[in-house]
This record gives sequence, C-alpha cells and structure tokens, in this order.
Amino acid sequence: MDWNALYDRLRAQTPGLELRREEPMSRHTSFRVGGPVPIMALPKNEAEVQQVLSVAALEFGVKPFFMGRGTNLLVSDAGAGLLVVKAYDGLNRLELLPQGEQPGRSTILAGSGVSLARLANFALECGLTGLEFAQGIPGSVGGGVYMNAGAYGGELGQVISSVSSVSCPSEEFVREFVNPQFSYRRSQFQEQDDFILRACFSLEPGDPAEIKAKMDDFAQRRREKQPLEYPSAGSTFKRPAPVDGRPVYAAALIDQCGLKGLTVGGAQVSGKHAGFVINRGGATCKDIVELIAQVRERVFRATGVTLEPEVRWLGMEGEEWNF
Repeated sequence: MDWNALYDRLRAQTPGLELRREEPMSRHTSFRVGGPVPIMALPKNEAEVQQVLSVAALEFGVKPFFMGRGTNLLVSDAGAGLLVVKAYDGLNRLELLPQGEQPGRSTILAGSGVSLARLANFALECGLTGLEFAQGIPGSVGGGVYMNAGAYGGELGQVISSVSSVSCPSEEFVREFVNPQFSYRRSQFQEQDDFILRACFSLEPGDPAEIKAKMDDFAQRRREKQPLEYPSAGSTFKRPAPVDGRPVYAAALIDQCGLKGLTVGGAQVSGKHAGFVINRGGATCKDIVELIAQVRERVFRATGVTLEPEVRWLGMEGEEWNF
C-alpha cells in the first residue's frame, strides 16, 4: 500500500482535514500502549468524514478503522497497517431537539465525537433522566453506540432511538437507523462497515436533584472500587453467561482464583478490582495480552468458565491474540 500517495490525495481533496503520519496509538488509547499507524485522520465534521471514506475506499481500496477515544482498544506494540479515522474532538454537535411525537419524552442529538460524560451532564442540564450511568464511562458516543456501552445496569441501547451513519465506501447520503438492534456489549454496527455520525437519545423528564444525586452516587462508587489512577480499558472481560441459572461475574471469578495482583511486565490484575487489567507503568501490549491469556487460562482451569475479553485488538497483518 502506497501510504504516501493516500496521504497526499487526502491532503489535496480536503485541505482543512487534520492528518497525521506514523501516529503512535499509545497517544490515543486509554491503556497508553500501541505502535504507530501510517495515517490518522481527525475529521471535524460529517463532510470531511465522507470525503475521507470516499478517497480511501473508492480510489485506494482501503478499509479505514474507525475509533472514538480508544477506551476499549488494545493496539500491538508494532502498530497497525491501517488508516485510522478518529471521531473524538470533532463531530461534537450536542442539542436538545424540538418536542417529537412521543408524549412525555424528549430527544437529545449527539455527534459521535461527544464524550459520554458530556452527554450525561447535558441530559442533567436539560432535566432528563436515563443517562446517569454514562457519566463515568470514559468513551465517546460513537464508540459507545458501537459497543453498546453500559454500567450499573444501564446501556446506551436502552435509550437510543436512532443512529445516523455513512457507509464505507462512502455514499452521498447518510443512512438512518430507527430503533437499531442492541444486545449485551453488541450492536448491529459491529456487522456493518459504517462510520457512526450521530445518535438520538430518547429520555424522560426527571428531577434534576435526583438525577444529580444518582450520578454522584455512581461516581463515588467508581472512585471507591475502580483503579482510576492507572491506565486501563475499564472492565477487561464481558459478563459470562449464567451458570445453572445464576449470574456470574468475571471479577468475582478472577478474585476467587486468587489472581488479584498477578503481574506480567508492567501489566497487572488490579488489586482494587479484579475485573481490571491495568498498566502500572511501562506495560507493553505484549504484557497485557499475555496477562489476559493467563487469567483466562487459570479461570477456565479452576471454574470451567471461559472469559471473553471486552477489549478490541488491533495489530499488523498476520498478528493474532496470543490466547
């Protein structure tokens, strides 16, 4: 792939587009690890997104990788041979729409680059309830929609009424998905080559004092129970399927197996919350992947439960998870 030619064409096609060459992904992931990508594009608006996708796919046959804040992403130390399109900091439209057809509900429109914390606080300002759980999730709207992000019993899919996206290769029109399909940590967009542009959230009116109290309670619980002082991707593993009809939790299984504090290089199973793999300093992607593999193997050997990582992985062609 002639990355120089693609870079030059993108620069000529969209002069105002922010482009970076050989950009270290460690600057863009919450784990703070990851080697470089040949090109990173940071579009500020929907028109720039469509231009990037059109040039990349139609002229060069390149399938871009879409990312938000990189809070659920683990990137190889060698980097990845990809054009990365990052929404965060751009596409930041956020507004309360005029009253729609649903009585007793209001709609907030949020661009894919808006942080979930900002979205939750905006809902509070509007006196709308339903997004309190999102205040402490460190991702963006685009990534949150893609992964159906959730916490404390809430998920974005529960309050999303529509999603607007553009397909790759880019078409001239924006695709609208009303009541898109979601399940636990999954959305239909994981099966589509779409860049999520924005989403609409259908929320009910609430007492601002009660909304704020609930958000403060969630924030306090996070500070007390989660290792927020270290780089991580949040919960490393998905919630396992119930066993004999009873709920099973990854952190409890890891703790039960005595794995808190287990360390590989600079990576460690948090002693504060066993569901978090953290970068204690100087961790490499290889350290983190090896630690995840050890945790999965030891939990399976002791309990028969296979833990499925929640984090997404990017690497060079031919590289695989070391599991």
